[in-house]
Amino acid sequence: MKDKRILYISSELTPYLPETEVSKMAFEVPKEMHSQGAQIRMFMPRFGVINERRHQLHEVIRLSGMNLIINDMDMPLIIKVASLPKERMQVYFIDNEEYFRRKAVFTDEEGKLFPDNDERAIFFAKGVVETVKKLNWSPDIIHIHGWMASLLPLYLREYYKNDPLFADSKIVTSAFNYQNSGVLSGDKLIDKIKFDQIAEEKLESFTKGNGNSFVKVAIENSDAVIKGSEELSDEISEVIENLEIPVLDYQPIEEFSDAYSDFYLNKVL
Repeated sequence: MKDKRILYISSELTPYLPETEVSKMAFEVPKEMHSQGAQIRMFMPRFGVINERRHQLHEVIRLSGMNLIINDMDMPLIIKVASLPKERMQVYFIDNEEYFRRKAVFTDEEGKLFPDNDERAIFFAKGVVETVKKLNWSPDIIHIHGWMASLLPLYLREYYKNDPLFADSKIVTSAFNYQNSGVLSGDKLIDKIKFDQIAEEKLESFTKGNGNSFVKVAIENSDAVIKGSEELSDEISEVIENLEIPVLDYQPIEEFSDAYSDFYLNKVL
């Protein structure tokens, strides 16, 4: 993996959020690839539950300051960064006061999804890409973890399809069994994405109106898929099987290293 450039984008990441199947793999995979000589960039949302003082987050002024248009609204983009202890790896945080300052992640105190999670996902997708453009860093591989990161492949394939920085980048999505994504599909979400001139036929999976729609759209716009959970829903499994792209079967966290690097080098690139 020496000198390969890998961009990791996750909606969850330890140690900044509680450990889950997603947040753990989103940490362990880049850590391992970094140890094999890959150049790593990591991104996640700056959720309000993240303790900035404890984790030593600080704003990167040269990357902050632009506005992103989300459903015809100007939303300021703030970029923060922190270093993972002992790992010599930096994590970039996508921040916005309206979307990410609340002291919660995906749901309110009653366990209901925030109604603006769709806009938060769009903002996160655009924020990551615009920041990578400012860094002028062209990744060989873009690896997606977590459902709130799942709009990245769609936006890279459609909204940013003519951007030369990503012309040769390969997109990999890790598919998990999500317990808390709920239903964010429907006409409002589709209209918000169509505002960015993304064709309606690319959004068909969002019309199904179930909790798997985000990851389905991510898979449909990826070059390869990794099964992140040992058991996936029949719906997700069917989407994977119907696409003629490389697939890596589930790998336990204790022994994924060789399988992932081999998959990257021989199936993805």
